[in-house]
Amino acid sequence: MRDVDVLVIGSGPGGQKAAIAAAKLGRRVAMVERGDMIGGVSANTGTIPSKTLREAVVYLTGLSQRELYGQSYRLKDDITVADLTARTEHVISREVDVVRGQLARNGVRLHAGTARFTDPHTVHVSGERGRDFSITADNIVIAAGSRPARPATVEFDDLTIIDSDGILKLDRVPRSMVVVGAGVIGIEYASMFAALGTKVTVVERRSRMLDFCDLEVVEALKYHLRDLAVTFRFSEAVAAVEKHPKGAIAVLESGKTIAADTVMYSAGRQGMGDALALEAAGLSADDRGRITVDDNFRTTVPHIYAVGDIIGFPALAATAMEQGRLAAHHACGQPLGPISALQPIGIYTIPEISYVGRTEDELTDQRVPFEVGVSRYRELARGQIIGDTHGMLKILVSSEDRKLLGVHVFGTGATELLHIGQSVMGCGGTVDYLVEAVFNYPTLAESYKVAALDATNKMRHIASLRD
Repeated sequence: MRDVDVLVIGSGPGGQKAAIAAAKLGRRVAMVERGDMIGGVSANTGTIPSKTLREAVVYLTGLSQRELYGQSYRLKDDITVADLTARTEHVISREVDVVRGQLARNGVRLHAGTARFTDPHTVHVSGERGRDFSITADNIVIAAGSRPARPATVEFDDLTIIDSDGILKLDRVPRSMVVVGAGVIGIEYASMFAALGTKVTVVERRSRMLDFCDLEVVEALKYHLRDLAVTFRFSEAVAAVEKHPKGAIAVLESGKTIAADTVMYSAGRQGMGDALALEAAGLSADDRGRITVDDNFRTTVPHIYAVGDIIGFPALAATAMEQGRLAAHHACGQPLGPISALQPIGIYTIPEISYVGRTEDELTDQRVPFEVGVSRYRELARGQIIGDTHGMLKILVSSEDRKLLGVHVFGTGATELLHIGQSVMGCGGTVDYLVEAVFNYPTLAESYKVAALDATNKMRHIASLRD
């Protein structure tokens, strides 16, 4: 008889939900996590601290109130790193306590240490204070997460040349910053520091940023960031970074040079598969440390599962939670249906972007006929009240059966507002539901009705011309 029924490696969103789901099914569950990383990367260096930092930036800079009180309005003139990290540390501490409490209430035994396989059913734990031991398990869920990818040619020092983890270790708000990479993490931090008054330059090898998002929404964000003095260098790449006592110089492949106090690399994430001795379990990881799984999150070894960042895209906390739950149920012989195809994407820039479903470009490429309905925050009473006049909500409606094909939101509360559209899509609802629904007034949710009326009026006009 093995020590436990289910062993989970990692306590981030995916591992936490996998462990609790297995415990709810009556299984003996254990978890291995480093003592200083309870809650995983998400709680300690990733999702929770970055989103808390964003909230602190928006509040202290008074950015969201400038439409009402003038562009010079600030809640605090001299914002320090201590101002920002005080809130971050408080939230991290509370979140770690919540995770510990949930695991304890569900009888999940937490082992502090780092894990590596010694055979397909056994994990060696290098415990704290030199206490090493092994755990055997019938089923294993790998939720070891990821770390920022660091190009080998770059000399990181966590002061002048940093990655996204190094943001939380800065001793001051830099006057200028080069962000290398215009992916989700790079653009989120670029918008935060631009709001703080840092002169930000974004360098991106591709010709545009966030190319998986709606083009109109991305253009709106780009316009807003340029208004905050962000400079974009698209179709450019950093060839080298020169570190100097008073800052750094980024040298681009085109020959351009950019001086800055800090250079932040946002080169994607590296899965932690290379730290687990996977070969001892009969597994392997690709060059980005990621493990391949099937639709049930099962690896090539039938009793070993993997979820979260370590399996790659979409590498979001929200999807990792559901992956962990589904993997645990499958491992316990009580499989559930497949993960929903309607996965919401939330990007915590300032302002936020969020979407679900397909984009206009995707629908056009697939030759799917659709109509567009748009609502702008400046036309809503709530938008005027909160001082957000640049936000917008766009719905894409099938011209054939009137169902929603995509919802795209830019502005205050976008990541919350999106879920109304997601629910309508998930239930197979049509645009007519939004037209007929009564929304509280004044709210941003009312934007769904305005956008729905915009789309149906266009469809009605086309129909009337054909009669």
